[in-house]
Amino acid sequence: MELPPALRDAVDAALEGASTAVLAEASAMLSQRYRSELRDGRFHVSEDDAARAYLAARLPATFAAVRAAMDAAEAQLQTFRPGSLLDLGAGPGTAMWAARDTWPTIDDTLMIEGSPTMRRWGETLAASAAPFRREWRAADFSKEALAIEPRDLVTIAYVLDELESSARAALIDAAWRATGTLLLIVEPGTPAGWQRILDSRAQLLDLGAHIAAPCAHEAPCPIAAPDWCHFSRRVARTKIHLRSKGAVVPFEDEKFIYLAATREPVAEHPARVLAPPRAGSGKVSLKLCLASGAAETRLITKRDGDLFKAARRIDWGDALEV
Repeated sequence: MELPPALRDAVDAALEGASTAVLAEASAMLSQRYRSELRDGRFHVSEDDAARAYLAARLPATFAAVRAAMDAAEAQLQTFRPGSLLDLGAGPGTAMWAARDTWPTIDDTLMIEGSPTMRRWGETLAASAAPFRREWRAADFSKEALAIEPRDLVTIAYVLDELESSARAALIDAAWRATGTLLLIVEPGTPAGWQRILDSRAQLLDLGAHIAAPCAHEAPCPIAAPDWCHFSRRVARTKIHLRSKGAVVPFEDEKFIYLAATREPVAEHPARVLAPPRAGSGKVSLKLCLASGAAETRLITKRDGDLFKAARRIDWGDALEV
């Protein structure tokens, strides 16, 4: 997956003249903070060097994960045409770009972000987009109780890992109150990220939400540790992305997990592919999350006709009618 041209050009302009050595150092420090899920009272991105490193190294992967989650939600909500967006923990507006790429009907956006540096860079990037209403506000989710007017779409992307459990629960509660139709949460595809999604799922079901994706049901999750549910999206690396990471491979695979919760139940729940398909001669083995509430591996062969044809084209994270 690649960034939309307007966003790619805006990021390139923001990184023009930046020192590769400084970007690489800041990128390494930023990656360490994210990997360790450090909570020391500081924003992960609070200085310009770290912000530029985020634009170079993390924004493309975050965009790809959020965009993939939105694709899955869109497939389940085919008549959904949101006009407004609330992005909680917006960073430089990554989810806003993904949302407007998915649903061009969005023309009213509110981004809430605690880091002044990220808000400033977000406003800079957004100036390159087609005209739409946008507002940025500051908030500290670890201290403040949010009261926000409802929006059609609410997003929380790569935010919960920065909060303690009580603050996470408060944020989910506030987000659901502000959700008109769809709440989308995206987290890193780690066991810890999956557990945060499970906690959010349970909380939202208690609040009366319905699960649209990726789960094929609203029963307890059938996946048990040490296994965990997550997905992957391949991200094309730009030249500056490669230099900032000291990498040579022109792509990376971003692992992520997400949850799409809705006010109204979806019409149907197709099965979800939970792992890379394993194909052989005349057969495909798929690990599936099923509407029955179970997770199981199914062997689909030529004898299954149209289902086999669909299974041959299926990818990790896709929905499948079985």
